[in-house]
This record gives sequence, C-alpha cells and structure tokens, in this order.
Amino acid sequence: MSTSVIPVKGMSCMGCVNSIKSVLEKIPGVTSVEVSLDQAQATIHHEPSLSGHNIFRQAIEEAGFEVPE
Repeated sequence: MSTSVIPVKGMSCMGCVNSIKSVLEKIPGVTSVEVSLDQAQATIHHEPSLSGHNIFRQAIEEAGFEVPE
C-alpha cells in the first residue's frame, strides 16, 4: 500500500472537494481518498501496482482542476 499526496489548484468549495474525491475513488487500486480544501491537496491511499501519480493527475485534470508541477 502506498500514499500519494497530490497538490490541487482551483478548488473553491466543498462541491469541488467532493468532485475530486469521487473521480479518484473510481480509480482501480484506490482504497481511500482525503481531499483538503484548506491545504489544496488530495491524499490517496492506493495499491502502487494498479494506480499512481500520472493516473491521479489525469483524473483530477479531467474533472476540471489543475495539478501544479
């Protein structure tokens, strides 16, 4: 099990938090997701053989948010 912390730009409300959490929870291998509006980040607990940073970045960006470099 691994934990990835991904910075997220563009969140302004709990609706944004819920949107990001929802798309990340659908990714295979993800066991839990915590999204912090205050810290502007998503913490994802996952199986590294099934998912990783690039997949998380793509899902967040497709949901309309930005993942800074």
